[in-house]
Formats: sequence, structure tokens, C-alpha cells
Amino acid sequence: MVEKNQNKKRILIFSTTYHPFVGGAEIAIKEITDRIDDIDFDMVTLRFDNRLPKFERVGNINIYRIGFTTDSPTMSDLVKFPLKINKLLFPFLAWWKATDLHAEKQYDGIWAMMAAFAGFGAVFFKFTHPKVPYLLTLQEGDPIKQIKKKVHFVYPLFKKIFTKADMIQVISNYLGDWAKDMGGKNVVVVPNGVDLEEFRSENLEFRKKISDKIVLIHTGRLVEKNAIDDVIKSLNYLPKNIEFLQVGSGPDEEKLKNLVKDLGVENRVKFVEFVPQEELLNYLKNSDIFIRPSLSEGFGNSFVEAMIVGLPVIATQEGGIADFLFDAKRNLDKETTGWAVDTKNPKQIAEAVKDILDNPEKTNQVIETAKKMVIEKYDWDLLVEDMRQKVFKNFLTN
Repeated sequence: MVEKNQNKKRILIFSTTYHPFVGGAEIAIKEITDRIDDIDFDMVTLRFDNRLPKFERVGNINIYRIGFTTDSPTMSDLVKFPLKINKLLFPFLAWWKATDLHAEKQYDGIWAMMAAFAGFGAVFFKFTHPKVPYLLTLQEGDPIKQIKKKVHFVYPLFKKIFTKADMIQVISNYLGDWAKDMGGKNVVVVPNGVDLEEFRSENLEFRKKISDKIVLIHTGRLVEKNAIDDVIKSLNYLPKNIEFLQVGSGPDEEKLKNLVKDLGVENRVKFVEFVPQEELLNYLKNSDIFIRPSLSEGFGNSFVEAMIVGLPVIATQEGGIADFLFDAKRNLDKETTGWAVDTKNPKQIAEAVKDILDNPEKTNQVIETAKKMVIEKYDWDLLVEDMRQKVFKNFLTN
């Protein structure tokens, strides 16, 4: 058994994936753990690429990778094999690995990222180690009805992910309501944030363009919940100098490319696959309007990233978006931070784009208000202090 540093607590994280495969949840883990040096973090996650080591240290986390691997997988390979079978096995493999690590290191707590395969792994560990505090973080963006449908046959066990948690941290009030509905206790809202130094842009002024093209941008996966089809459809209600740039791939890519052809807007839509963060920032800064008319959303890091860069944002107010996207007509008691549209309504998207372009002074004010909100509420430095004081301090054993 490793001798324990009495001045530091130890937390074992359960996460299905981690760097270099990243999304909002993985970014949140790294942003939080990189800023906390008085807790030792280990992680159990999947290894589905032979190029990834079984153990390495990434930032402030010791990474232990488990599962089947394949040589130099493409994203298509990962969706099929070995990621699919690895996910199914992860709860059992993670529980087994966590048990071995705990025997050696004696963790003060475990932390599950999302109520899915990682959550099941954490629950299995909690069943066999009931005295070890268990923290659950909810980052889910899929519709809750869809999630419940997927776990229909194991629903009683799925519910244990919530009821066995000693504390649940959620990234939005929407997910907080879900946690309570599932029987969770000690629910704390600490949203995701943005690295201000990385994304902040001083060029906030929005100028109405006369002849240049206007670029609508979306950064994120091509999945049904992001409703990219509605953005594409909205182009038929907009002038031809308005184009759409999609950064990110996903399972709906072929279907959306076919839609582009069917609508005859091939010369106005560009698809760009996954790009590194620094390139993503350049795409944002060289675009004009950020848009994601989500059907559901747990929070939406991409929205606040676009706001701090200085882009006007068009979105629905589904799920966690309602915590920060306030519309001039729909939220009379709030300062306006964006343009809200109904789900599945391309005409409203087009109307919002026209309003942004026709009213540059109002648009500039909304941009500045949104940026101010992000600085005051969604700075990772501030949010990590909330995690330290509101979550880790209360969740860990003394």
C-alpha cells in the first residue's frame, strides 16, 4: 500500500473517455483539476487506441486506461469498434481496476463524470465500498426522455447512479431538476466555463457588412439534438451572401450533406471536421454569428465561448441554455444576451439573423452584455473555486 500524504485528499475519477478525445465533460475535468493542486487525482478511462499508454500523467491527473484497443483508429472505427463494446464493458472493468487502485491508494472519494457508463462503474464501486464518498457530475446534453428510453431495461440500476451519490454537481438548473427527480440529494449547480485568456477578444464591434459574405458558424457535433438541419433550411429565407460554416463531424454528416444538395445551397455551406482548439478559435473570430438551435442541451460550452469571442448568439432556450441566453422579447426581466428562437423553426432563425444584421448598434450592446456576463459568471478560475468550496470541501471525508 502506498503511504498516504495526510495533507492531501485522493479522488478517483470515472470517465468513459479523456484526452485526446475531448468534449465538454472532458474539458471540464481538465480545467478543474489543473487548477487544484491540493488534491491528488487519478482516473480510470478507456484505452481504445494502441498508441495511447496504459498509464500516463495528463495535467494533474494520473490516467489509467483500460479496455480493448485497435491500431490507429479513425473516428468511424471508434464509433463501431472498439468503443461500442468497450463502453458496455467499462462499468465492470472500471470497477475491477478501481478496486485494485483503492487497495493500494485508499481513496477519499470517487467522482463519476455523467450518469452513463462511468456512473455505472462508480455505483458498482460504491456497492462494494459504501464508506467511500461518491460524487456524480451531470453534463448530459441529450433529451432526458431519450436517456431514460436507452436505459429502460436497467432503469432500477440506472436510478442507483443518482440515489447512491453522496453529492451531485450539475452544470445547469435543468440538470439539477432531473437529479432531484431521480431521487438525488445534495444537488449543487456549478456550470461549465470558459478560459478567458484563451477565448477573450477585444474586437467586439459588430459592423453591418455591405457586400462581403456573412458567415453563420456552429462548432459542435453533427447530431440530431443540435438541429443543424434547421440552420441549413434557414438559408432559403436569407440573402445569398449569407453562408453557413459547420466545424465538427458526427453521425448525421451524410444526411446533412444530402439535405444541402436537396435544397441547392452547396455553395453556401461548408463542413469542416474536428480541429484543434487554437484553430477553432480562429474560425470563431473570422465568423459573424454563432448559431445552435438545440432540441436539448445540458449547458453548452460553445455558446459562452462564442460570447466571449464577441459573436452574437442565436439559440433556443432548451435545457441549460435558459440559464444564460436571455432574449429581448422573451426575458423582459433580464439584460439581453442573445436571440432566442423556437425549436424546429428555420424562419425564426432567418428573422434573428436579419435582426442582427439590420441593427448593428443593438447587436453591439448585446455582445458587450453577453461578454460581461461570461466574465462575471463563467470564468473557470471563479468556477473552480466554487467546486473547491461548494463541492469537494463538503463531499470529501475529513
